[in-house]
Order: sequence, then structure tokens, then C-alpha cells
Amino acid sequence: MIERVSLFNTKRDFLLFLLISSFILFYSLLIEYQNFQQLTRFDSQILEATVIKQYEKTSLSTKKKSKTFQILKLKSKEGLTFYTGAKKSLENIKGKIVKLEVWAGKISFYEYLTSFYAYSKIKYIYKTPTLKQKINSTISSSHVNQNISNIYQALYTAAPLSKELQATFSTLGVSHLLAISGFHLGVLSALLFFFIRPIYTFFQDRYFPYRNSKLDIFLIISALLLSYLIFLDSPPSLVRAFGMLLVGFVLYDRGVKIISMQTLFLSVILLLVFLPKLTFTLGFWLSVSGVYFIFLFLIHFKDLNKIWQFILVPFWVYLLMLPFSLAIFGNFSIYHPLSILWTTLFTLFYPISIFLHVIGFGNLFDGLLESLIILGQQSSHVELSYNLLALHVTLSLLSIWKKSFLYILLTFNLSFFIYAVYHVT
Repeated sequence: MIERVSLFNTKRDFLLFLLISSFILFYSLLIEYQNFQQLTRFDSQILEATVIKQYEKTSLSTKKKSKTFQILKLKSKEGLTFYTGAKKSLENIKGKIVKLEVWAGKISFYEYLTSFYAYSKIKYIYKTPTLKQKINSTISSSHVNQNISNIYQALYTAAPLSKELQATFSTLGVSHLLAISGFHLGVLSALLFFFIRPIYTFFQDRYFPYRNSKLDIFLIISALLLSYLIFLDSPPSLVRAFGMLLVGFVLYDRGVKIISMQTLFLSVILLLVFLPKLTFTLGFWLSVSGVYFIFLFLIHFKDLNKIWQFILVPFWVYLLMLPFSLAIFGNFSIYHPLSILWTTLFTLFYPISIFLHVIGFGNLFDGLLESLIILGQQSSHVELSYNLLALHVTLSLLSIWKKSFLYILLTFNLSFFIYAVYHVT
């Protein structure tokens, strides 16, 4: 068997890659800065944007009087994400496209790259439903419970979950299943391969036997996944997964090792230099962390039996991602460790649920999901300080080089897991 080579064989190769990446990053930031100047050139700009979230907020005025208004989270066609306020009486326009005048002249370049709040005035609300709205309406028609509809909309169209459902699923430790990411992309890739391969083979045998079937099928699947990515407005975690899919195939096709930190490093750097806004996106870094811990296990325990690797990886990822979950959400329950089981079963649930919605039986799992929501109501707050989270990240990075740090990391996380369980029992 031919041994696969490493990505960077010398320091010179690595430094050359960093130099080229720096030039690309500089050019990407230059483009973003020009867009920023265009946005802030005048006191106001007319933008078209999709309303991602809409919720009420109450605050005190300078005269100590409470005032209730609505907050809108929007994403423009140019990929700009920002918040604005609206009257309390504004109708529900979540998911709709609006034309508005935005006063963003005083924001900084950093705020532009992350997200910002700007005053605005809605000029027009487009009444014609988008394709995404039509799909979400079809999903809603299959369910009586609005929470269940919201779950499936999050799974299929990346619609944001309500705050109540976010808290519920963070308590159960399955928030990652409701945010479309590499896990979903992997399942979709497998489904597409299952359906496309026999069709492609049929035509290849008769008309173009000289073609490289692996390359052609990969290009077809990639085109379909890219279309889905654009349709979903490019969620950061999905962008990471799609980027790694492309980089991974190119490297694999050229005989380079895929399961290595160099591959992950290359993917992350390329994504960040071409899309620098990802640097400030939490979902992107959580997605990267999940892959990092999988690679960490497969690198250090590469000699372990494949069956044991398959069994232990879900437990490993759960344990090492736990500090991030608690630091961000702070919710924990006695059912939280069962997320390992839910994650495994989700591999079957996801494609089956898609099929059931297509044939008109999308409500078949409603009772199960309602029971799951009830379980998520019983939660306790387990606080994780940022100092402990920083220690976890430091040990995780050191574990690349020495296995002793890996065992310290594992002991640290096991101790914290035991403390969390003790805290809720």
C-alpha cells in the first residue's frame, strides 16, 4: 500500500504557504474595507435585507420610564449582519425581505466585520414569499405544535430557534444537532452519493467509461451542496464543513494524509483569509473545535481497533466539548449525557424525517420530540468560569504534541463532568 505524504514537508513550504495566505488576507480585508467605506460614506444607505430574528425588548428611558419595542436581526444581500429597532406594533416579518434606510455612518470597521446596531426606517416589506418561506410554511402545515415546526425549520432551512427551544436543547446537550453543520453535511453527502452513484454508473458504463467516476460524483455532490449552502445564506458552521470537504478531497486525490492537524489548519486558514468575517463567528469556531477533537483522538489512538474508535469517538467529543457548552449556555441536566445517544440516533432520524416530510407523514415523530422538549424543561445552572475554559483550550492545544497533556485534559474534563452531574443530582 502506498503511504500518504504530509502536507508540509519542510519549514520552507509552511512559510511559503503563510506568506501567500497573508497576501490573500490583506486583499480580502481591503475589499471588506472598501465595502465598509461604501456603507459609511453617507449618513444613511438603502439596503435590502432578510429578517432573521424578531423579538420584543423593554428598556428604561432617560426619564426612568419603561419602553417596549422590537429588535430585528437582519442579513443583507451583501452578507452584512446587523441589528436594528422597530415599533412595538410592527407585524411579524421574520423571514421576509425588507427595504430599509440604515443610519450606519458612525460604526467602526470592527463593528462592520462582526455585527452592529444601527437606527433604521423600514421603507417597504416585500409580500411575495421567498422559496425558504414557502418551505417553512409547508413544514408548519405538517405539525400542530409550533415548537415542532420550529425544530424542523431549523433542521432544513436553518431558521433560528426560539429562545425557549434554545434553552431546552442546550439543557439536553443537543444544540449542535439543531444548527446545520458538518454533521448534517456528512449525512446529506452520504445520501446524495447513495442515490447518484448507481445513476452515474449506469450512464458511465454505456457512454463515458473513460471518466473518473470519483471526481465526477464528487463535483456533482459539491455543486448540490453549494446550492444548498447558498440557499441557507451560508451558516458559518456549514461553510467550515463545505470548505473542509473541498480541501479534503483535493488533498486525498493527491495522496496527502487527511486525518492530520495540518489538513485542519490548512482548511481553517484558507477559509479565514478568503472570508475574514468568520474570525468573529462563534459557530465557526465551535465547528472547528469539534473536528479538532475528533482528529486529536484519531491521531493519538490510531492503533486502536476501528470498532472501538467508532464507539469511543462520540463519548470523547461529548466530554471535550462539554466546557464550551457550559460556558456558553450554562444549562445542564441529568439527561445531558444522553446527548451521546441522541447524536448517534440522529444519523438515522435526519434522513428519515426528510423522507417522511416529502411523502406527507412529517408528523410521525412529533410525539417523540414533544417528550424530548418536556425532558429539557428540567435544568440546573452549572457555571464554568472563563479561566477554566482558557485552561481547557490550552491543554487541548498542548495535547497535539504530548500524550501526557492529553491524559491531563481527559482527567480535567472527567472531573468537571462528575462535578456537573453531582450538581444536578
